[in-house]
Amino acid sequence: MIGRLEGRVVEVPHDGTIVLDVAGVGYEVFVPLGTLTTLRGGEALTVHVHTHAREDSLMLFGFATLEDKTAFRMLLGVSNVGPKLALAILGVLDAHRLAHAVAHEDRAALKGIPGVGKKTIERILLDLKDRLIVRSGAGAPVANVTRPSSAPSGPLAGVVLALVQMGYKRVEAERAIEGLDPKEDLALSLRKALANLG
Repeated sequence: MIGRLEGRVVEVPHDGTIVLDVAGVGYEVFVPLGTLTTLRGGEALTVHVHTHAREDSLMLFGFATLEDKTAFRMLLGVSNVGPKLALAILGVLDAHRLAHAVAHEDRAALKGIPGVGKKTIERILLDLKDRLIVRSGAGAPVANVTRPSSAPSGPLAGVVLALVQMGYKRVEAERAIEGLDPKEDLALSLRKALANLG
C-alpha cells in the first residue's frame, strides 16, 4: 500500500487527477477539487495517499494533510459513500470544516455538493458524530478522529464480523448491536442485529 508520495507535478489533466513524478515514475493520483485548482505543472508536492484497491482497479487518492486523509477514510465508512463522493465532499469541505459541520449538525454546509442528497447528509451527520471531532490547540483547529470508546467483544464481535462479511459497513454493523446483551449467544444476537438493520 502507498501511504505518501513526494515528487513533482508533471500533468494536471483536469479530470480530477494529477500525475506526480516520483523518481521517474508517474503516479496518477485523484485529489480534491480545492487542491486541484491550486496546482501547476512542475510544482513540488507531497501528498498523503489512500490506496483504494478493488478487483479490477487500483486507485490512489491524495491529500494535502493527514487530517484530510483521515476524514476521507471516515467518510468511506458512511453507508453509500464511495471514494469519488468522499473526494467530492472534501473538495468543498476540508477535514476541519467537515468536522465543524458534523459537530454543529450544519446541514447547509453539505448541501449543493454533487451526489450528496438529504439522506446522505443525515447519514454523514449520524455516522461521524463523536468520531470526527474538532480540537483546537496552539495552532488552527484541526480534525481529529476518535474511535468508539469500547470495541465489541465476545459474541457481539462475532456478530459485527458476520454482518461485515454479509456486506454491511462496519459502522452499520456496530450500530446494529447497540443495546444487545453481550451474554446472549451468537445466533440470537445476529438475528436481533439483522432485525435492527431491517
